[in-house]
Amino acid sequence: MTTVRRAVLTLPAAPLGPDNPLPALRTHDGTHAVDEQTLAELPRDMARGIGRAPLRSLLPAPVRDGYGRARTPTDLDAIVIENDRLRATVLPGLGGRVHSLHHKPTGRELLYRNPVFQPAAFALNGAWFSGGIEWNIGATGHTTLSCSPLHAAVVRAPDGGPMLRLWEWERLRDLPFQVDLWLPEGSDFLHAAVRVRNPHERPAPVYWWSNTAVPEDRRVIVPADSAWHHGYERGLRRVDFPVAEDVAEGVAEGVAEGGADRSYPLGADHAADWFYDLPDGQRRWIAALDADGTGLVQTSTDALRGRKLFVWGRERGGRRWQEWLTEPGTPGYAEIQAGLARTQLEHLELPGGGEFSWLEAYGPLAADLAAALGDDWDAARAAVESGLAAALPRAAVDAAYTAWRERSADAEPETVLAAGSGWGALEVLRGHHVLPGTPFPESTLGPEQEPWRALLDTGVLPVPEKGAAPGAPLVSAPWRDMLETAPADPSTEYHLGIAQWHAGDRAQAVRSWERGLRDAAVRWPLLHCLAVADREDGHPARAAERFAEAFADHADRAAEDEVVAAALGREAVVALLATGLTSRARELWARLPEEVRKKGAFRLLEARLLLAEGRAGEARAVFDAGFEVADLREGAEILGEVWSECTDEPLPSAYEFRMRPS
Repeated sequence: MTTVRRAVLTLPAAPLGPDNPLPALRTHDGTHAVDEQTLAELPRDMARGIGRAPLRSLLPAPVRDGYGRARTPTDLDAIVIENDRLRATVLPGLGGRVHSLHHKPTGRELLYRNPVFQPAAFALNGAWFSGGIEWNIGATGHTTLSCSPLHAAVVRAPDGGPMLRLWEWERLRDLPFQVDLWLPEGSDFLHAAVRVRNPHERPAPVYWWSNTAVPEDRRVIVPADSAWHHGYERGLRRVDFPVAEDVAEGVAEGVAEGGADRSYPLGADHAADWFYDLPDGQRRWIAALDADGTGLVQTSTDALRGRKLFVWGRERGGRRWQEWLTEPGTPGYAEIQAGLARTQLEHLELPGGGEFSWLEAYGPLAADLAAALGDDWDAARAAVESGLAAALPRAAVDAAYTAWRERSADAEPETVLAAGSGWGALEVLRGHHVLPGTPFPESTLGPEQEPWRALLDTGVLPVPEKGAAPGAPLVSAPWRDMLETAPADPSTEYHLGIAQWHAGDRAQAVRSWERGLRDAAVRWPLLHCLAVADREDGHPARAAERFAEAFADHADRAAEDEVVAAALGREAVVALLATGLTSRARELWARLPEEVRKKGAFRLLEARLLLAEGRAGEARAVFDAGFEVADLREGAEILGEVWSECTDEPLPSAYEFRMRPS
């Protein structure tokens, strides 16, 4: 019999720490983008999907950069789904990640299971971790919910057994979604039914990719003979697969390597994405097999159109990132992925009142060894397709999806296992949305939502307690409308300005912040917003002055709050250095709390400050002493840039995170 039960998973874990207290006003510039020339050369429908509703910012999601790299044994809440064939371990408090998928008859782990929990700055808003199966919704990249709790409950599966439902309200696109996980009795396949709903009248852009980490010493086989190649140089080109003779990675890599077989992740030099061009009518699947011809296969109903392989590459940067995300000496991983569009750069349009839904299945696969690992790509694909057809026929997947839609998709939760955020409950109250199967009860409302509930009920946004900063923002059009008619005070003007900024009305946002500043007792939140506006609008000197003023205002009244001091101080020092105000930057640096200055990000900032003062030897000494920038972003090259100003020597491996070809 299938069971669903609570459990505890103990891992060496770095604490997530507090969220960044500053609103995410910075214009979003994703790592995974393409240049204008490439965009003009793409098929029209693909270019339209890439250009659909790009994010202006990460609002209203908070930036999550409070984590470090000191790991201690930590108990993580888990939910185990188990039958006599498989055991799936899910982490509801960390985005609903499937941490492990254990096949009992063979004793094999089907996924790459990270032995640690180590956040890194790969999610759209910061904290993310590697391993397992993750559910990505929102916009191109890893979801803002990567390290956030989801609602979780037991629901009846189509066959009457227990099923785990995960659900939440995704705030970037303002959409609710659910993931239903179950193991049919006697089945070797974990079933995952997904639904994204648009309860609004307006259409919404939708992005979904299910990312599965697998050991990188496998061969990845997919039913396609071409792919769209995307690297960190921001190109996107259709190439042959698995042997690509003309791959643009800064060099003619395919030619230089004599036409390397790209179906082996360890064969790639550079980090890259391969978005497969699956023919229409082709069954959707992707498999990762090891040297004995066995491994993991993922398949789905046809709505989940795309398939992708991500590889880290063999160069120093990719290997360093692999170490960074786990422990030295741990085997590396690649990712096999499945999405709604052909590439992760595209978004689909979901009409108002509509929904997208599909079924995925994950399980073991055994294919004819000689064919699956042979040089004949057509034979390898045929071997996997034959093995999949025997293990889980296409018709069975379609039938399971139909049964789920008819019997289980709207079924109400029976036993609540975990709670997510209160933002969904707030949106249901505001919009009177009816969402069968995914309740967002008022009991989940918390302190962050209470001021907004008061605005909804009374038309007035409560004033923060004396000396307190404004709370978390909301930016959608209905909330903006309420803020515009609410009585004006500094806190309301602050939130109204953030909502206007998000809507693209920057001039009006600045006016709102300036009005709020006139009567504000706590000035630093408004000063910070105005500083960001100055920087984004091309006024770096004025931005630097306002960043410094914001830091001083906070330091004069709440110096004990290291989280805010660190966030404001980091912005201010960088802005002052960018405008040549080195002595001012040094003065501000001296006012930072000592514990803040010891952190890796601030050690790097110290090296930049020393260089600006002409003290290259002392800046080099900072590198020699060693530091780790915990929130170093994917694709960041700042360490190499600062090092090159200190010395002509090669960058030490500990600081090598560059992902582009040299």
